[in-house]
Amino acid sequence: MELAEKILNRLNISKPQKKFLITLFTTLLIARGKINFRNLSRYSHYSERTYARQFDNPFNFMGFNRAIINECIDQDQDQDQDQDQDQDQDQDQASARILALDASFIPKSGNKTYGLDHFWNGCHSRKEKGLEVCGVAVIDVEANTAFTLSIRQTIPISAHNKAEAEHDENRIDQYLAHLRDVKPCLKADETYLVVDGFFSKEKFINGVRALNLHQIGKLRWDANCRYLYTGPKREKGSGRQKIYDGKVNWQDLSRFTYHHTQDDMALYSLVLNHKVFKRNLKVVVLVNEKIKHKKNYVILFATDTTLDAQTILRYYKARFQIELIFRDAKQFTGLSDAQTRDKKRLAFHFNASLTTLNLSKAEHMKTHWNTPTKPFSMASIKACYFNTFFLQKIFAMFDLDLKCIKKSPKYQYLINYGNIAA
Repeated sequence: MELAEKILNRLNISKPQKKFLITLFTTLLIARGKINFRNLSRYSHYSERTYARQFDNPFNFMGFNRAIINECIDQDQDQDQDQDQDQDQDQDQASARILALDASFIPKSGNKTYGLDHFWNGCHSRKEKGLEVCGVAVIDVEANTAFTLSIRQTIPISAHNKAEAEHDENRIDQYLAHLRDVKPCLKADETYLVVDGFFSKEKFINGVRALNLHQIGKLRWDANCRYLYTGPKREKGSGRQKIYDGKVNWQDLSRFTYHHTQDDMALYSLVLNHKVFKRNLKVVVLVNEKIKHKKNYVILFATDTTLDAQTILRYYKARFQIELIFRDAKQFTGLSDAQTRDKKRLAFHFNASLTTLNLSKAEHMKTHWNTPTKPFSMASIKACYFNTFFLQKIFAMFDLDLKCIKKSPKYQYLINYGNIAA
C-alpha cells in the first residue's frame, strides 16, 4: 500500500483517519468471506464498532481516485511515448483515455435501508428490490483497463414523484447530476463518454453535450434516422432548401460508407440525423455477414460527427471494462456486503470497495511495467495479500526471524501460492 500512503500524505486529513484508511484498504484484500464490519474486525486490530464509527467520517474518495489514475495512466503513457515524438502524436496518445458511466444493482434486504427500491437487475433481466449505484470510470484504451473515478448511490423515487414524472427520467436526472459533479475532476482530453443503450435518450444526450462532452452509445435496431441531403441547392426564391433525403432503411446500407470486414463483421458508417434526438450523429453499423437472408446488425453512434468509425467501435468495446469493475468489486472487495443501513456508511462502503480495486490495479501496473501484457487477476492479488498476512501471523506467534526467511526462494513461493498462472 505504498501508493495509498503516498497519496494520503498529500491530503489534509487527520493521522487517525489516515492510519484507518491504510488498514481498511489492506484488510479488504486480506479478508476472506463477506466484507462487513464483523469480518473486517477479525482480520485487523480495529473493532467492529470502530469500523462503523469511521465509516461516518467524510473522505474525498473522488480526489483520491483521481490521484491514483494520474499516478498510473499518466505514467504509463509517459513511458510509452518516445522523447522524439511530435505534439500531434502526443495528442493522439492522450486521446486514448475515455470515460464510462454505468449503473449496477446491489442486492439488499430489509425495510429501513437507505435507498431501497426496485431497480433493474441485469443478471436476472428484471426489476428487483435492492440498491443501485452509478459509477463513472476512466478507461485507458491502450492498456485495456479502467479505474473508478466516482461512485454514487441512486436515490429512490418516492410515490409522489412517480405519479408526476416518468420513472426512468428521474434517474436520468440523477445520472446527469453525478456527471456534473465529476466534471471538475476531468482532464481536458477526457471528452468522450461511453455508455450502453439505456442512456440513448434525448435528455441524457443533451445533458452530456451541455457539459462539453461527446457521447458514444448504442441505438435501437429500428432507430428513426434520416439521410442528410447533399444534392444541389435550390435557386433563390424557389422555396426552402432541402435538408433531409429520406428515412434510413437499415436493411439497405448501399448509401453508407463501407470500411472493412473482420471476423465476418462488416463495418459501415455515415453521418445521419436522428429525428427523436434532433441532432446529427456519426452512425456506425456492424453487420453479421454469417446471416445471409436478413441483415443482423448493431447500430452505434457518436455525437462527434468527425470521429472515425473504427475509433467509435474501439471505444465502445472498451466500455465493457466498467462491467469488469463491478464484477471484481462484488466478488473480491465486498461491494454487495455492506453491513449498514445508514446513508453515509453505505456511501463510504461503496467507495472503499472500488477504491481498493483501483489500488490493486495500480499495484499490478507498477509491478509489471516491463510486462504490460500480463493480465490483471484480482484473485491473485487477494491470494498474495492473504498469504503475506498469514505468514506474518505465523512468524509472530513462533517468534521467528522474518529477515532471514524472506531471503529464501521458498518464502516467495508461499507468498504466490494459489496465484492464477497467466
